[in-house]
Amino acid sequence: MKKISNNIFFIMLISGSLISISSNSWLGAWMGLEINLLSFIPLMNEGKKNLMTSESSLKYFLTQAFASSILLFAIIMMMLFYNNWMINNNFNNLLILSTLLLKSGAAPFHFWFPGVMEGLSWMNSLTLMTWQKIAPLMLISYNLNYSFFYISIILSMIIGALGGLNQTSLRKLMAFSSINHLGWMLMAMMNNELLWLTYFLLYSFLSMSIILMFNNFKLFHFNQIFNFSMMNSSNKFFLFLNLLSLGGLPPFLGFLPKWLVIQNLVELNQFFLLFIAVCLTLVTLYYYLRMSYSIYMLNYNKNSWMLINSYNNTNMNLILTMNFISIMGLMMITLIYMIL
Repeated sequence: MKKISNNIFFIMLISGSLISISSNSWLGAWMGLEINLLSFIPLMNEGKKNLMTSESSLKYFLTQAFASSILLFAIIMMMLFYNNWMINNNFNNLLILSTLLLKSGAAPFHFWFPGVMEGLSWMNSLTLMTWQKIAPLMLISYNLNYSFFYISIILSMIIGALGGLNQTSLRKLMAFSSINHLGWMLMAMMNNELLWLTYFLLYSFLSMSIILMFNNFKLFHFNQIFNFSMMNSSNKFFLFLNLLSLGGLPPFLGFLPKWLVIQNLVELNQFFLLFIAVCLTLVTLYYYLRMSYSIYMLNYNKNSWMLINSYNNTNMNLILTMNFISIMGLMMITLIYMIL
């Protein structure tokens, strides 16, 4: 019975996002966001219940409800004063943009995101990092306020890069990584609609390949990686390269979306923004390398009972296939492009 209810909530979650995206009015978009929110709360509490899960769901509900109420207020104000030229529409646009940035977890409205991620399971974290961003980001692309947008992009990249430096929780580290990537998505959105969608799809794929591995081995904290002896060397190597791919290091697939954004920014002569983005990406690469360093370099004891493979082989086949695409994807795409 519980599985059926979870499936219903998951269908509602998808439907809410699709209603927001396909709506032709702000009121319809707000309704879709509310359906999405109210269906995600029960999914957050599935499985093992603990205080952190309850705290995360409460934080998420309060933040999203606050954003939704301000969004509804801004929509009503827009409808009331639509034909009144005395009212400044820039304030309304700024209000709508701020609420949507709060819903997506972009800086300077990121404060709830790492805390909520900390109390969730890996699969719910993946949903929060990927699917839950689709509707707010799509609505942001309809309502750009460039002066505030620049501030949000730069702050997202700074906080996403510097916030992950002192983290010991892998979920918080992935949350700050997501905030940094969100800055890149907003930067891509500023210039090209198709570009940010491409970035988002590739980012979702890379996040999925890493999170499935973390979930399979039940890794949640940094010190668990020191005792990662249940993994064989090839699995460790895949995880190491996959993290570098998420960081955007060539010649992996993760470099492709950043390459496209860099090329677009060079064409538009936005060198200052590009300089900040590339410098802060090096910081994110540092904390991915720190994680990979701990997997390989640090000494640990391997107990005989840990030599048995305690993971699902079916899951590992899927994970290793995704990891292979993540690592070799850019080379394959380049090869196909050269042939065609």
